[in-house]
Amino acid sequence: MKNYRVLRDMIKIIADNKIPFLKGALEPYASIRYLEGSEIDHSAVENCDALLIRTRTICDASLLRDSQVEFIGTTTIGFDHIDTEYCDSRSICWANAPGCNAGSVQQYIASALANLVLKHHYSLSGKTLGIVGVGHVGKKVEEMARLLGVKVLLNDPPRARKEGLAGFVPIHRLLVESDIVTLHVPLNRSGEDITLHLINQATLGLMRPGSWLFNTSRGEVVDGDSLKSSLAAGRLAGAVIDVWENEPSVDLELLEQVTLATPHIAGYSTDGKRNGTVQVVRKLGNHFNLLVASWEPPGIPEPSDPVITLDGRDVSLETLVSRAILHTYDVTDDDSRFRSDPGEFEKQRGNYPARREFPAYKIKLLNCPAAAREIFAALGFSVC
Repeated sequence: MKNYRVLRDMIKIIADNKIPFLKGALEPYASIRYLEGSEIDHSAVENCDALLIRTRTICDASLLRDSQVEFIGTTTIGFDHIDTEYCDSRSICWANAPGCNAGSVQQYIASALANLVLKHHYSLSGKTLGIVGVGHVGKKVEEMARLLGVKVLLNDPPRARKEGLAGFVPIHRLLVESDIVTLHVPLNRSGEDITLHLINQATLGLMRPGSWLFNTSRGEVVDGDSLKSSLAAGRLAGAVIDVWENEPSVDLELLEQVTLATPHIAGYSTDGKRNGTVQVVRKLGNHFNLLVASWEPPGIPEPSDPVITLDGRDVSLETLVSRAILHTYDVTDDDSRFRSDPGEFEKQRGNYPARREFPAYKIKLLNCPAAAREIFAALGFSVC
């Protein structure tokens, strides 16, 4: 490996200009050029050493051929936009940011559940949540669901093979027994654990009548035509869809049918974005021997209303928790904005408003049971 601390002016980096908190982090060590994701093409990257990207940049042979790129960092959990086999065959190091937005997706799912409770008069008591894919994100959703007193079923074949079957169930059982199914899998188009159209006509047919489907993983995990048929037939009570086949194009017919629709922003909390940028900057620094091992971005925006006061008199615990969750983030705001102009999918993602996760908020409890304090603290709120 070259000593880049000595030859630092030789490092050339192309970075997506929508990666938050990045500007200023690497300028002391490298020549960095910021481009729109759509502008990161072969001509732009052929003479650079590293790429810092998001999901919209497809890193394959057509982009990377005959280039000098030796490091690719995506500030996202998913990396299906990187042809990892091609990169490995060319000794191109690639890195993602596992777990960076797990808390953000947990908050999104919590907000969707809180909306069911408060706006659809849905009780979580006695319900079963089926989690398909129990990695960083799925685990956070599992923790939250158990805190809310929801029964949980888990399906994760790779983990089951590695850890044993205890604690996991086959997907057909999960679909049959769950009141809500939430998807947190990578998009695998081949191999032992194919997830392309994992949810299709056959698997939707297994789901309990009146159940709900949430998808915050990848659009292609769900066959949109089959989902439209199930919704039109009234078999499902509804769907919460954050990711879409053929993004940034959106199936407008499906958009009309789902209960909540958002433009791939479940993991877009300010905290999650920060975490992703920190991970990738540090991994790039490690590859090129740069002095950024402890780099942190400057302070992130505080919530506009960080204190939540809750009075538990004559209010159920489920309602109290739902109110607190929606104070931090109400997914219907994103739903309304998206439906008003679905053609601006990328613009809405690129200009997404600041959203802070639970730990940025303080809760003041009045006339509340001890269980409320325990739940809020476990969710990450500061409780007083």
